[in-house]
Amino acid sequence: MQQKTHKRQNRQRGELQSRANTAPAGRQTPDRRRQQSSIPKAERTSAKITPYPGRPVQSIKRRRARRRRALFYRGLALALFFLFLVGIFQLTGLVYRSARSWIQSREVNSTWSKNDTAAQKVENPFSKPDITVDLLDVNRYSRPGTDLKKVKNIFVHYTANQGTSAEQNRGYFANLAETGERSASAHFIIGYNGEIIQCIPLSEEAYAVKGRNDDSISIECCYLSEDGAFTSSTYNSLIELLSWLCGEYGLTPEDILRHYDAGGKKCPLYYVENEEAWDKLLEDVSQYMEESASE
Repeated sequence: MQQKTHKRQNRQRGELQSRANTAPAGRQTPDRRRQQSSIPKAERTSAKITPYPGRPVQSIKRRRARRRRALFYRGLALALFFLFLVGIFQLTGLVYRSARSWIQSREVNSTWSKNDTAAQKVENPFSKPDITVDLLDVNRYSRPGTDLKKVKNIFVHYTANQGTSAEQNRGYFANLAETGERSASAHFIIGYNGEIIQCIPLSEEAYAVKGRNDDSISIECCYLSEDGAFTSSTYNSLIELLSWLCGEYGLTPEDILRHYDAGGKKCPLYYVENEEAWDKLLEDVSQYMEESASE
């Protein structure tokens, strides 16, 4: 009788075990729960029934670890690729700026074209002032790229924008290429601290004096005073630049004009409303040229 009971228990245990093995992974069937409850605790412990039949715990852990490593390496690869793109962008910008600076220096120092004022240039006895060359890009509104065929006069202007710097006015000329609101530029801009920026090569026309752009050079001057008077730093740099340009083209102080003298525009304002100040400026240019020539 006891043997029959043991045989029956073994048969039931085998049937329950086979049902549990065919159940979906990760899910306990009622038969499996009954199987576990019918097997003595000691036997259940020794049998080591796992919650995922056919998938050892160590294998699952290794698989998860591999997934984490794969995600880490993907993130690292994306970060390195992003840094590579940033480096390429910065290197491209550096090459562009270097190339642009080299081209601008070539434009300023190149020989003049056959239609320009090469024959007019003479040996200059006056030293060239410090000039920052920051040429505008060629465009239809502020740098047309047209050859300057001769230089008969030098025109002095004021920016008509109180308190703005030379760099800001140079930026205004550059933005005209985008806005197209008007045509305007000058060969040079002198800041209220005396700095000089060159915007247009001396071999090209600027859009400064209507009807006279093809035979003149123009200088814009920044100012701080409400009446348009130049600061002493601006004034001194203007005297040096005018003297050097006169020596470059064989001109005299009498060839220096105000914008007002070619069209009647009140520019430069202070030196239109104060004739004696303009006369004094021309005298200072003449005196500077005489003193520099005698040195």
